[in-house]
Amino acid sequence: MLENNLKYCREELEMTQKELGYVFGVSRYTVHGWENGHDTIPLNKLVKFCNLYGYSLDFVCKLSKNTKYNKIHLDKNIIGNNLKKLRKKLNLSQQQLADECNISQTTYSGYETGKYLINTITLYIICKKYNISMDYLLKDEKK
Repeated sequence: MLENNLKYCREELEMTQKELGYVFGVSRYTVHGWENGHDTIPLNKLVKFCNLYGYSLDFVCKLSKNTKYNKIHLDKNIIGNNLKKLRKKLNLSQQQLADECNISQTTYSGYETGKYLINTITLYIICKKYNISMDYLLKDEKK
């Protein structure tokens, strides 16, 4: 499961699980599950958290100790293009990368083409395995 610093960040903000749950429209039990790795926070909620409170995705997901924050706008096409560039740079096929993430090639292809928004755990697996920044993979390089 996804390791994270969500609890650390929430406590640093002096918020309760109930208060953070209110921000996301979920119960405190859901927040508890996210903080303890029993469930994975959806990417749109994770990005909302980072944008609202100024944390980097990499820090919240324990991929980096750097809290440097850049506002993120979720765009399936930009993410898909970035995934495709990374895959080609790694000289991997869609099937190979899908296998690494334990998903179907069809699902992975949907991420690359922008048909689907990549889920948090798949993004995390790719970033952790290939030592790449989540913030970078979600970033529009043109901006």
